[in-house]
Amino acid sequence: MKRNSRLSSTLHILVHMAETQEHALTSEQLATFIHTNPVVVRRTIAGLRDAGIVTSARGHGGGWQLGRAPEKISLAEISAALGETLLPFGTEPESPGCLVEQAVIAALDDFRVEAERLLAEKLSRITLADLAADFRRRYELIGVTSHAV
Repeated sequence: MKRNSRLSSTLHILVHMAETQEHALTSEQLATFIHTNPVVVRRTIAGLRDAGIVTSARGHGGGWQLGRAPEKISLAEISAALGETLLPFGTEPESPGCLVEQAVIAALDDFRVEAERLLAEKLSRITLADLAADFRRRYELIGVTSHAV
């Protein structure tokens, strides 16, 4: 199963933003954290801006910042803003005429509904602040006391 790399990349970016709340981070800086192009960063977090999770400013000193405190941002909200399913199977067939695919979707539908509910419930209890705190703890365990951007 391929992981949802868009969600994991977004969470990676947001933890760095949570750790550097005193100033904005450019798309270029954020791109270095996830080893990608700044355009990919802008496309990925544009939906987060629409949801009020992040803000952006242009020009000198501009960049991306959290739209509110990390304690007020749940992983469920981030996932919803990205608009992607977290499960490895969907409800729409890729090949609408394929009877096997239709049978698989029908068989897994009840499971999918329950799994999505449980996942959303769990993600709603985890905040960006929780991830940032765990990151800091792990960072300090390896003997580093500050996180520089």
